[in-house]
Amino acid sequence: MKFLGLGRRLGGAVAGVLAAGLVLTACGSGDAESSGPTRAVKHAMGEAKVPETPKRIVVLDTDKLDTLKTLGMTPVGTVLPGEAAGMPKYLGGEFAKVKVVGTTQEPDVEGIAALRPDLILGSKFRQEKFYRELSKIAPTVFTDKIGITWKQNFLLDAEAVGKKAEGQQKLQAYEARAKELGKSLGDPAKLKVSVIRFMPDELRQYGPDSFSGIVLRDVGAGRPKLQLLEDKADKRMAPLSPERIADADGDIVFVAAYGKKAAQDQAKITAGPLWKKLNAVKAGHSHVVDDEIWMTGIGVTAAGLLLDDLQKYLTPLAKK
Repeated sequence: MKFLGLGRRLGGAVAGVLAAGLVLTACGSGDAESSGPTRAVKHAMGEAKVPETPKRIVVLDTDKLDTLKTLGMTPVGTVLPGEAAGMPKYLGGEFAKVKVVGTTQEPDVEGIAALRPDLILGSKFRQEKFYRELSKIAPTVFTDKIGITWKQNFLLDAEAVGKKAEGQQKLQAYEARAKELGKSLGDPAKLKVSVIRFMPDELRQYGPDSFSGIVLRDVGAGRPKLQLLEDKADKRMAPLSPERIADADGDIVFVAAYGKKAAQDQAKITAGPLWKKLNAVKAGHSHVVDDEIWMTGIGVTAAGLLLDDLQKYLTPLAKK
């Protein structure tokens, strides 16, 4: 009798394992679907049926973090730009608790699945090769490019999370504020605003199609001629040799640095003689700004904070 009872228990356990295996196989056989009411959202990889009101969202780039912040939402999981990168501080305390599941280039697919998301927001530019795996976990919406299309990306992500109308209102409010700031400066095009960024391996100047460049364009601010990148196909950014730092001169220079090594390089170069010869530096118009806002925020909330910086530093110049 004891052996018979043991056999029944083992048989039940095996049956349970087999049943679980069948469930996992079924879940992995096609795209994940929401169990409740859904909406069809067209995106860079096709079309996804997303929940009417998603509750457990995983985001795969910093612009999507900004989107959720702007719309009053917090994701259950996110990737970050690199292993050493922390959660952007400007997002606030609630985001510090968000689970990190890999990097923008290598999202942790298993970690994402463990969070049981009902929506994943990502980027074709960053994570195209992971799309099939991710879409089996949860409905997945991908934007196409990054930076240059940040406004379109924001509106698509807002649609995906069920807040399209609110997203449009937030974006319009930002654009109206940028326009008003430009008017308050009189003729902002006369101010040549330079933007440079120290990376761990290079120095960059940022052009009109970068995130910060688009915000400056919305304000109507002028740019140094070299930073218009007129001879470049990619007008987001271009490398700048430290020996040619004079090319970064303008009426005002904004400086950002990505990571500790870049910050060390920044300190070294800005303490050097070539930097001190810049007209903007001699006039006291060079300013270190938050890289998380100016460079990696790429959204409406970051854009608003960037406008704060422009209002603070451009207004005194415009009055001269």
